Amino acid sequence: MTVEEAIELRRSVRHYEDKPVEKEKISALLEAARLAPSASNRQEGRYVAVTDPDTRRSLVPAAANQSFVGEGGCVIACCADTDGHVMRCGQLSYPIDVAIAIDHMTLRAVELGLGTCWIGAFSEDGVREVLGIPEEIRVVELLVVGYPKDSSVKNKNRLDLEEIVHWDKW
Repeated sequence: MTVEEAIELRRSVRHYEDKPVEKEKISALLEAARLAPSASNRQEGRYVAVTDPDTRRSLVPAAANQSFVGEGGCVIACCADTDGHVMRCGQLSYPIDVAIAIDHMTLRAVELGLGTCWIGAFSEDGVREVLGIPEEIRVVELLVVGYPKDSSVKNKNRLDLEEIVHWDKW
């Protein structure tokens, strides 16, 4: 599979088979995250791979009661051990760096036959409590991973390139 194919096939999956995700595949996703670039090579990303079914279900209330969060074979809590570094552009580095790592994982997941869904609707304190994440660690996103119930590819509703790109100047 090419990177282009993975990008085209990647979609948000909210319905999963009742099937565990093999540890080797989860490790491959985490390796993709580890290899992602980060600002000044700070490598602030930290991850909690949750495979225990009861613990995954315990995350549902913290994730705005989205039931599918507990249905995937794994939930990866994507966190940052950060000192609050601000890049020269004025942006905090850790949310961007963790997002890059998540995107690496989602594309690798496609290659491995897995589906994913980014979860931004969650209580950081709730996730921290369920997973025992220390107070100084930021929970940036959750990533649900599993085998999609429906593996058919649906067209993505995206703006045309001409609507989002400006060349040389705005």
